[in-house]
Amino acid sequence: EGAAIAGYCWGGTIAWAAASRLPVRAAIAYYGGGIGNRLDEAPRAPVLLHFGETDHAIPLTVAEAVRQRHPGAITHLYPAGHGFNCDERASYDAASATLAKRRTLGLLQAVF
Repeated sequence: EGAAIAGYCWGGTIAWAAASRLPVRAAIAYYGGGIGNRLDEAPRAPVLLHFGETDHAIPLTVAEAVRQRHPGAITHLYPAGHGFNCDERASYDAASATLAKRRTLGLLQAVF
């Protein structure tokens, strides 16, 4: 019983907010740039975050701030840019997308 939430870009920020405010079992955020503005919110469910090291829109300082403020959040960096998981973008990175998917599915299997 229960639900998990996954989001990309703005949706990643929504996933973070959901983990802090709603009774979800897990939250997965791909490049959630707005998370840096919500560091005062504390997730009440496991959170998995995927950030690109060369993301033009979200500086690495966001990922580092999350790590410092919320060490329980699982934060991964990939050698890729913004949108690395979308195979319809020039920034698509197959290896990073595959690894992020494996980690996402692993979290979901662990909580359900």
